[in-house]
Amino acid sequence: MSDCDILIIGAGHNALVTAGYLAKAGYKVLVLERRHKAGGAVVTEEIVPGFQFDLGGSAHILINHTPIVRDLNLTDYGLTYLDYDPLFFAPFPDGSHFTIYKSVDQTCQSIAAFSPQDAENYRRFIREWMPMAEGMVEAFNHAPTPLNLARYLVFNGGIDPSKATQINSVIRSYGQVLRESFVTPQVPALIAWMAAQSGPPPGEPFGAPFALWHPMYHISGVRRPQGGSGMLTQALAKMITAHGGQILLESPVKRIIVENGKAIGAETESGQRFTARRAVVSGAHIHTTLQLLGDAAPPTARQLIERSRIGNGFGMVIRAAVEELPNYTAKPLAAGETQGEQHVALQFMCPSMEYLEHAYGDYLLGKPSEHPALISMTWSSIDKTLAPAGKHVMFLWMQYAPYQLASGESWDDISERTAANIFATLRQYAPNMTDDKIIGKLVETPLYIERELGLHRGNVMHLEMSIDQMFMLRPALTMGYYRAPVKGLYLTGASTHPGGGIMGAAGRNAAAALLHDLERKRI
Repeated sequence: MSDCDILIIGAGHNALVTAGYLAKAGYKVLVLERRHKAGGAVVTEEIVPGFQFDLGGSAHILINHTPIVRDLNLTDYGLTYLDYDPLFFAPFPDGSHFTIYKSVDQTCQSIAAFSPQDAENYRRFIREWMPMAEGMVEAFNHAPTPLNLARYLVFNGGIDPSKATQINSVIRSYGQVLRESFVTPQVPALIAWMAAQSGPPPGEPFGAPFALWHPMYHISGVRRPQGGSGMLTQALAKMITAHGGQILLESPVKRIIVENGKAIGAETESGQRFTARRAVVSGAHIHTTLQLLGDAAPPTARQLIERSRIGNGFGMVIRAAVEELPNYTAKPLAAGETQGEQHVALQFMCPSMEYLEHAYGDYLLGKPSEHPALISMTWSSIDKTLAPAGKHVMFLWMQYAPYQLASGESWDDISERTAANIFATLRQYAPNMTDDKIIGKLVETPLYIERELGLHRGNVMHLEMSIDQMFMLRPALTMGYYRAPVKGLYLTGASTHPGGGIMGAAGRNAAAALLHDLERKRI
């Protein structure tokens, strides 16, 4: 007897989205998760007593471009989103600063304080690239077939093939495009730093779309579930169980069971076997999925997956419980103030694109960036459930941090030294953040990210987000439509289109592919 209709390996947010749509469609789903809590890299836990830390993704931007929350009625299961506006704040060593608001007009007013010309350049940049950014959103929300890519990226007002300048920009690096679009270093620095979150450096060819996506931030804004990023996945878990699904925690999968060339279930490390009547879905990293298939993976598919690039990690994060928020020299708090609008925003510390490129150069040499680019996230400025009264949480994302160190050292040996350099960099912008302001912290190195969250080599995107590993080439040719090379096995997660980030589109698209196939079989 089968244990379920559809067995899902892993309880990351994409896998849970897939499970949610399948459960809503009436299928009995069973999810196997190796950790003690569902959520994968979208999970919140109390690491320092009284303080809620996200262990993975924190900013909810991309999911706002999907219908997932509405489709699955997640507000009925305890999900409450808070809007954060302003979106981004950028202080600079020379004392200048500017703020990105959801309103383009308000943003341009902020930029005009130090460069009226770049205020107009910014308005022009948003206007010119908004159609393409909107097309990219639709392309992400659908399987990356040639027809869909043409439909959303070209024919529906995306890239205008009649404009040679647009085509020329798209195939270039975002560093080139931004340098030609603005006259000051400040505005390109923020846009480039945001683009670099996906992995490609400013000089990578075909990397321009990571910056040309920027106009969509003025549409989606930045949101956060009240209580922490993990409240999204907890709501998904509740929705699944309410629809008859089951999630088994602390059940790491040892292998995918394949019989007569078809995936029929999975065996856990404890020896339990679970079988599925209809299909198996892997939400695990594609390299983990390959390991779980073992000899059942077709040789050609094995070669393609093994050639996919995980890369050498690229960032790390410090989660800190703090006595007070950073007081930025470029925009100091008035006497008696404990926070300002800058603390609502993500705070970007990256003086210029040249600075970012130098940081990337250290990474290529196999060492943590000596002068890292930082993002400070102080979500407790709005969400008071994250910390005790009068206290705060502060998350510091740093790039770049290679997984494999050229020195031969282990991250266990250098984590505290690197964390000290990160705090020292923060103090260049906010001198008040001395060691005595830190109540407790969690240092998530690339090695920690691999161990705790199952992200190979600490790459939070699973695979490098380069053009040759995007769209129908993600995770590899012939596997870009969420169907694995083994009959009955489907794929989802950041290893598949559209890649990493808290979006859920890969989960929704995988569910659509599976429901399509199941309906066709039924007919």
